[in-house]
Amino acid sequence: MNQSEQIGELAKALAQAQGEIMPALKDNNNTYFKSKYAALTSVWSACRPALTKYGIAICQTTDEINGKLMLITTMMHTSGQWIRSYMPILAAKQDAQSMGSAISYARRYALAAIAGVTAEDDDGNAATRPQSVANVNKISRESADELHALFDKCPENFSNL
Repeated sequence: MNQSEQIGELAKALAQAQGEIMPALKDNNNTYFKSKYAALTSVWSACRPALTKYGIAICQTTDEINGKLMLITTMMHTSGQWIRSYMPILAAKQDAQSMGSAISYARRYALAAIAGVTAEDDDGNAATRPQSVANVNKISRESADELHALFDKCPENFSNL
């Protein structure tokens, strides 16, 4: 079973929380792919205040299921209602560093998925553009984040003012 018998209270609280959840900031660098990504702490920072405000908690644990290590993410509400998701943990090697990295990776994606957290994503377009085009008319990440925050504060119909 992946949810409690009833989830109406949880669904209402999650809908309210998602109205306040902000995008996760891409605050870490992936040196291998030369790209930025939102770390687990950034995803938590994006959703924790709103989830907490509406009585929602997240618990992430691991267990072996059918011979595979799985991340189990449970979203719980103060009403006792809950939903749960399962994600396989895929590590390149079976050493502590690889396992820790794979668990963090799975936690980040599972948390974002269950809470509805997004991050700015260009679907890999920046990495596939020709270098001569990629460097034209760029602004800094800080400036882009600042502009994004300002747009979020505008009323929906601000262009009609």
